[in-house]
Amino acid sequence: MGIFGFFSKKDKDKLDQGLNKTKKSVFSKISRAIAGKSKVDDEVLDNLEEVLITSDVGVDTTLKIIERIEKRVARDKFLGTQELNTILKEEIAALLEENQSADHQGFSIPEGKKPYVILVVGVNGVGKTTTIGKLAYQYKNAGYKVMLGAADTFRAAAVDQLIIWSKRVDVPIVSKGMNVDPAAVSYETVKRAVEEDVDVVIIDTAGRLHNKINLMNELSKIKRVMKKVIPDAPHEIMLVLDASTGQNAIEQARQFTAATEVNALALTKLDGTAKGGVVIGISDMFKVPVKYIGIGEQMEDLQVFNRTAFVDSLFEEEK
Repeated sequence: MGIFGFFSKKDKDKLDQGLNKTKKSVFSKISRAIAGKSKVDDEVLDNLEEVLITSDVGVDTTLKIIERIEKRVARDKFLGTQELNTILKEEIAALLEENQSADHQGFSIPEGKKPYVILVVGVNGVGKTTTIGKLAYQYKNAGYKVMLGAADTFRAAAVDQLIIWSKRVDVPIVSKGMNVDPAAVSYETVKRAVEEDVDVVIIDTAGRLHNKINLMNELSKIKRVMKKVIPDAPHEIMLVLDASTGQNAIEQARQFTAATEVNALALTKLDGTAKGGVVIGISDMFKVPVKYIGIGEQMEDLQVFNRTAFVDSLFEEEK
């Protein structure tokens, strides 16, 4: 299986390409931070702190990383700046491991969870509908029978886009059009999924960050009606965030994790941004596993997040 388990060389090459902007940005900033220095001292650490914060890792997570490096510097008195990349890589990998970002084994569902119900939340414009389409494609490609539910009924474009994706991927969809009760669509979707022996159900929900109480009530109602059909549904509440928005993505994560029990994250548009550091900050701040990352426009360009491959790619020097 190789060093990354299910993670193929093709996946790794795509990840390297997708993280290219972030990698170049981080490396150039680190190079400037250590220019003219031979060992890691207070000035280098101050500069590194600035590098991480401006790479959208987030203040709290940055301070945690710097504190860990300070301890290593205190222990190994003469750490050279040439070792800084290795140390940084090791500490970020350790942080991701502690924060439950496990290396998921491909696009698979747990034993005894059929149909496996994924409820998708996130604001408009983050790539939510596209992520659902790509997710449907990946699960279908893995041999599962997939069904979509169009429960973001407040926006015509959301329903229409999901119908287009269902045709593109060639999977069935439950849609009742606009301005109907999202809970009714969700109920109908899981009911049909059980009747038609579906493996994976992916339901799109409200694409707006309106009043948190309303959002909470809406999602609670959706979950309540699902449980009438599948008592332990939904199995996954996945929040989709646009990595290119940096700190705004962190704020959205804060709002949604406060409103509902988010237990998986998908970060989109990593290939178009130098703000890939936000993956580290979000994983650390909210203790919710990053499960998927979007690194391109094609259907296969949604990857299961592999922390080992991610950190290796981020700190891999240009060949």
